[in-house]
Amino acid sequence: GPLRLEPVIETTSSPRRPSPRPPLTTTTSIMPAAAVLILAVSVLLIFMIINVVTSQGVATTTTIPVVVGGLGVDTSSSVLANCTTPGTPPSNITPGMLVPVGTHARGPFRLPNSGAGDFDCLRPLVTSSNASSLLSFYRSQLEARGWSLFSSGASNGAPQYLFQKAGSDTFYWVIGITVSPSASTSTATAWTFRIYQNSEAI
Repeated sequence: GPLRLEPVIETTSSPRRPSPRPPLTTTTSIMPAAAVLILAVSVLLIFMIINVVTSQGVATTTTIPVVVGGLGVDTSSSVLANCTTPGTPPSNITPGMLVPVGTHARGPFRLPNSGAGDFDCLRPLVTSSNASSLLSFYRSQLEARGWSLFSSGASNGAPQYLFQKAGSDTFYWVIGITVSPSASTSTATAWTFRIYQNSEAI
């Protein structure tokens, strides 16, 4: 009879190819970097706040020098008491009215007012030290209290220091330390303390 073509059926299945996978994608998180930035800003703000708070609470103080081997301040002395009245000299000037240990009066107070302002007072004193130590005492103590040395040496050749400071009363004030060589001895220095208000306003 006639030939019949039968479909060929494969009995063995060919291996299946794996289905293609989508390409790998890498994602970088910004959270760690943001956390570091936030931490840095927070620390900076904390330090700024601490700085503001502490700077408001800090008070400036005057450092008073202590000269080894030098003269000390006689905090209980009253030899210049009559050169002060309530409010005069101003409160920022009176701390300069001090004397070293071993100082005594050798004459009464005088109010010369020789060409100065409204206030002028002096008193002759004597200190148990040499002239060099006395002048060094006033230079270190007064400069530490805001006074400026603007003249040294009197017109007659006597050792002298003149200091100046702006007073809170809008006038300049002058303290003069003048040594009297003729009245001094080998163990004591005779000198004069003078304080006056300069007629020149600040």
